[in-house]
Amino acid sequence: MDMLDARWARLEPHVSWHGPKDDRPRPTALLFHGCGGVRAHLPRYAEAAASAGWRAVIVDSYAPRGWSREWAMATVCTGLMFRGWERGGDVLATVHGVSQRPAVDPSAICLAGWSHGGWGIMEAMSADLGRPGALGVADAAAGDLSGVRATFLAYPYVGVAALNRMRPWRHCPRTLAVVARKDHLTTVRNAERVHDMVRNCGADVETWIAEGTHSFDEPMNAPPMRYDDALTTQALDRFRRLLEDVAVAP
Repeated sequence: MDMLDARWARLEPHVSWHGPKDDRPRPTALLFHGCGGVRAHLPRYAEAAASAGWRAVIVDSYAPRGWSREWAMATVCTGLMFRGWERGGDVLATVHGVSQRPAVDPSAICLAGWSHGGWGIMEAMSADLGRPGALGVADAAAGDLSGVRATFLAYPYVGVAALNRMRPWRHCPRTLAVVARKDHLTTVRNAERVHDMVRNCGADVETWIAEGTHSFDEPMNAPPMRYDDALTTQALDRFRRLLEDVAVAP
């Protein structure tokens, strides 16, 4: 079982940094891919963050583990391994590592996750970090999520394998939850029920029901999933506006 520093040391060589080319401490968005790995839509969200004056860090959870996209599609996407709570360890370690960078404002972090990445973020928000081995990290109690100012959850996985989806969040930042109307992995009713639970902890949760499929913003067509350019433009704009709003929040 990793320590936080060791987990970050494994992840760090496989993250990509985007945004302003300066050294001043800036708000920073951490982007966590879906079960298919880093795809072409994530740099577009990183660009949207940069346009709002944020840095963006795209985190590849597969390369440090030696996993190919094909292998992940056959194992992670099918639910055979690497559940959300395990991904939550990557989330916690990335917050820990990135927050130590001089060019990052550790009090202004946004966690953004797509599908499996959103599942991992939700697990991190609800985990009891004081429990030994929480999120698969030996020293989870050393993790600090107090600087997480917002979460962006793009069609997060909240299906039957997400056993903790109704577990109350312990850290409750502002949240934009994107629900896909035609998502084959969850019903709108189930997703809204989960997000209502998040509201109960005091979080400001905005829900946008996008009239598309799961992964509507990923430029590929793999039925039942279908890319929708117009919805993608809306999602990018909503993400940028979320960052702009929380950056000026008291």
